[in-house]
Amino acid sequence: MTKRVSLFVTCVVDQLMPRAALAMADVLTRVGYDVEFRPAQTCCGRSVYEMGCREQAQAAGAYCVDVFAGAGYVVTPSTACAATLRKRLPEQGGPAAAELAGRVWEFSRFLVEIARVEDVGARFEHPVVFQDAEGLNGGRRLLAQVKGLRLLPLPDWAGSGSFWGRSEPVSPALVDRIAESGASHVVGMEPERLLLLRGAFAKRDRGIEALHLAEVLASR
Repeated sequence: MTKRVSLFVTCVVDQLMPRAALAMADVLTRVGYDVEFRPAQTCCGRSVYEMGCREQAQAAGAYCVDVFAGAGYVVTPSTACAATLRKRLPEQGGPAAAELAGRVWEFSRFLVEIARVEDVGARFEHPVVFQDAEGLNGGRRLLAQVKGLRLLPLPDWAGSGSFWGRSEPVSPALVDRIAESGASHVVGMEPERLLLLRGAFAKRDRGIEALHLAEVLASR
């Protein structure tokens, strides 16, 4: 497969976190990939699937197959949307859906497993805590190579929103633990979680920023 990447920025990032998408494009270009954005893209169908609207979810998946036909790798900043496309598309049947599922990668996994790079030349001189995604360790490996970054421990993430980003509120106790850790930033890989944290930090006036991993890796 050629060194081409098509960005699937997701509806949430497109509307609420566009800097994460731009940062992802910058990093992928930096490590040697030709990056494209197909403006016809919309949604992976995860939200309607979780609401039980299977027919609408299948239509969203079929639309993704059409939009990304002929693309190279499809890379997304969302762990949840990547999992949705990789798991749900093959269930729809047909070689085109299964073929696309095999080309979809979450951003950190793509860098570590496909691009085979961990040091992207980033510099971010701040103390951070990292909100991992279940079953993925690429983000932590990438952050370990960022110059100037201090990764602080915060083992208990209870109350920070589920893996799928549903609207579980962020507990005040969690906000306090993050503040007490000395971190100036929370870095994560799931946009919906980061939005929950941003709202909680603003509500309690903590002065802590929540950034997507791509934003940190794009820093110099």
